[in-house]
Amino acid sequence: MAEFLLASAVFVLALALALVAWGLLNRVRQSDQHEQVINEALARVLRRGAQADEEAGALVTFWRRCRRWLESIGTHVEDGHLGKALLAKEDLLLLDQTNHNTTSGRALFLGLRLVMALLFPVIVLVLLHPSGARGFVELLAGLAAGLLLPKLFLSSWAARLRKRVDNELPLLIDLLRLLQGIGFSMDQSLQTIAERFRVVIPVLGREIREANMSYAHGRPREQSLRRLAESFDNADLKSLVQMILQVHQHGGAVQEPLREFAERLREQRKLNMKEKTGKLSVKMTLVMMLALLPALMAVLAGPAIVSLIGTMTKLRGH
Repeated sequence: MAEFLLASAVFVLALALALVAWGLLNRVRQSDQHEQVINEALARVLRRGAQADEEAGALVTFWRRCRRWLESIGTHVEDGHLGKALLAKEDLLLLDQTNHNTTSGRALFLGLRLVMALLFPVIVLVLLHPSGARGFVELLAGLAAGLLLPKLFLSSWAARLRKRVDNELPLLIDLLRLLQGIGFSMDQSLQTIAERFRVVIPVLGREIREANMSYAHGRPREQSLRRLAESFDNADLKSLVQMILQVHQHGGAVQEPLREFAERLREQRKLNMKEKTGKLSVKMTLVMMLALLPALMAVLAGPAIVSLIGTMTKLRGH
């Protein structure tokens, strides 16, 4: 009996060990399967990433070649009469506002205008097959569209930048007040804003950073801030730059002038907002009159018209 119990215990122990081993093997097999699935997924992701990188690299290379080609075209015509005719003062101002008033930027703009001025008439010839006087007008329209579209795009870009500058200006004034209040000099304040607050005010932060770089390379502060004052056609920004230059030249407390300047700017913005609200109210009144008046007349006069028609029908029947 004791031998039977001992054998049974050994059998049960062996069975338990076998079950534990089977469970461990099953877990190891599942882990290997999961690892294989993860490795396959990672391999697919890496292959897709490599393909995307190759495609992006090909697009970047293609764009660089196109840009160099356009710049070479613009460089050849920039100094001639055609380049001067296509690059007016207002175009230079727009390029300056978008921070592309450089040799490569001007050449790229000229090359793009020339290529599009030649490309659009070709597209008109292929698609519309113009002939006669109407065809001549269509070709002229294609030529004009090719010349004007780059300028319209540049104007829209510059307008968006001017709007962003107008929105960032109050925050720039508040940052200057804050940094001046903790004891920074004007140069230290401008340096701190350019280095640490470019995410908050990206356009003005970039311009201040370039002005600081020009000042560090030996240019006077007045010349380094000239672009910031004149490029964006903003009277408030120009006044702020003049205040900065006065503090830089003569020193003195600037917190109170900045506070008054910020208050005046806020009041001006409130007045502009009220003016826009008044104009919008008039426009909405016109829209409501045009949209709701016909429906209101139909609701109010509809029953009377139906009754009148019924009465006229009865009278005609008699």
